[in-house]
Amino acid sequence: MDFGLLSGLPAALSAPTVADPLLGAGAAASREVAVSLLSRVSPMLLSPVLGAVAGLVAAVAMTVPMSKQSEGFTPAYVAAAALRGSRPDDVRFRDAVLAHHVAGLLVGAAYGFLFALLGALLPRLVAVADGVALLPHVASVALVVAFVYVFFAYLVLPRTGGVVYEEQATAVRGQWLRSTLVFGAALSVVGPLLVTVGG
Repeated sequence: MDFGLLSGLPAALSAPTVADPLLGAGAAASREVAVSLLSRVSPMLLSPVLGAVAGLVAAVAMTVPMSKQSEGFTPAYVAAAALRGSRPDDVRFRDAVLAHHVAGLLVGAAYGFLFALLGALLPRLVAVADGVALLPHVASVALVVAFVYVFFAYLVLPRTGGVVYEEQATAVRGQWLRSTLVFGAALSVVGPLLVTVGG
């Protein structure tokens, strides 16, 4: 991955300095280790930041299908209730929207971290954008979308949903599935776009 300013750091560190002859082979070996580590750590640090921004944008995009479905915002109310330790009926709309967007940021950061990790482990056969390998990108999006759906539908909703879970679990899960797929589609586009623009 190319990360703009951070991508120049390993090259700057590896450039010879005036002190090289004085410090000897130990300093040169230490610098090589530092360059190697920095070239691996830079994407690990920057990817979650870009991923968090992509996750926020995807969460905003996700509000479109949520607002058009009868129980579309129910997951946001249930999530906010879980965080507050209250019932979904006691949650204000503002708190539900805040919980939804913060979750988008966190899931986006997880996508960015997974992308950097899988990018280091999986082969870079095809790129979807400059610096964005297809296989790590698709795998990261699929993993976070599956996690978001399963975590809410089968852990948070049954524990916190109360009457919503008892009476409307199937409808809420179906609408949540559609919404998370929109989140995944938005993340699939915005993630590579941010890396390309940011790089």
